[in-house]
Amino acid sequence: MRTRLYRNGRLRKEGFPIAEVSDHVADEGNVVWFDLCAPSEQEIAAIGEELGLHELAVEDVLHEYQRPKLDVYDNHLFITVHAVHFDEGRFAPVEIDLFVTRNALVTVRQNAAFDIGEVVRRWDAAGHLAVHGVAFLLHGLLDTVVDGHFSLVQDLDQQAEDLEAELFEERPADGRELQRRMYELRKTTVRFRKIAVPMREIVATLLRRDQALIAGTGMAPYYEDVYDHVLRTAEWVESLRDLVANMRETRLAQQGFRLNEIMKRLTGWAAIIAVPTMITGFYGQNVPYPGEGQAWGFWMSVMLVALASVGLYAAFKKRDWL
Repeated sequence: MRTRLYRNGRLRKEGFPIAEVSDHVADEGNVVWFDLCAPSEQEIAAIGEELGLHELAVEDVLHEYQRPKLDVYDNHLFITVHAVHFDEGRFAPVEIDLFVTRNALVTVRQNAAFDIGEVVRRWDAAGHLAVHGVAFLLHGLLDTVVDGHFSLVQDLDQQAEDLEAELFEERPADGRELQRRMYELRKTTVRFRKIAVPMREIVATLLRRDQALIAGTGMAPYYEDVYDHVLRTAEWVESLRDLVANMRETRLAQQGFRLNEIMKRLTGWAAIIAVPTMITGFYGQNVPYPGEGQAWGFWMSVMLVALASVGLYAAFKKRDWL
């Protein structure tokens, strides 16, 4: 567990026990933050009682895999966001639940995969904004999460460009590997979209004028900057999803085209082979025919085979069938 106490825009205390939180929160001049990583049901219930949190918000924390959202209650806000994370190459976002009161911020992480230390470093780097209290703390966390989203969508876009380049190579790489990578990219994009797009609603709600947490404070421009990154990420991931879908359709069309080309060439060669077979079969009849038993009859059959084969090849080539 990590704890911090701010007063008058300055960090006064950190690392104190959770049991002291209620005493610090009682003083309206204090701003308190504490973090819980994979807490038990009893710990969540105890925090809910100390801060007077709504039972529905506490229940949402206890149930994993909540969609990103912002719920407004009488005395606090409940926010759920997801930080991007990869576990052995597999996309595994980390759920972070936030309780935001007038002078307290509680972060509840699903697991330790999300580095809360990065958030603390951002707070320390922008210490001059600490006078804005909880709005300052909440901004630092949301900014960290959204920056992670923006970095991921850039990486996914680069992967899509690499796949697109391979897709149109004259001799593409292993088809199965290309198909697998395309499927993995589509799967990651779809899952990422579910956590990135709802962030627009969350930040937009915080920026509403009836939300006293942000309105009228000096933090409004900073939240506008976060909102801009959220919009860019959401628009980017939407276009990326369409791009991946188009690549899959193009891949299927290419496979059909190549199959048609192969069948066309095989059919052309089969026709070329069929004519000589017909001629030699004709001359192999056990009945009298012109040139039977004569040398010129043999050479005439050879010439027919050669002329027919060359003629068919030229005709098919002209029509691009070979």
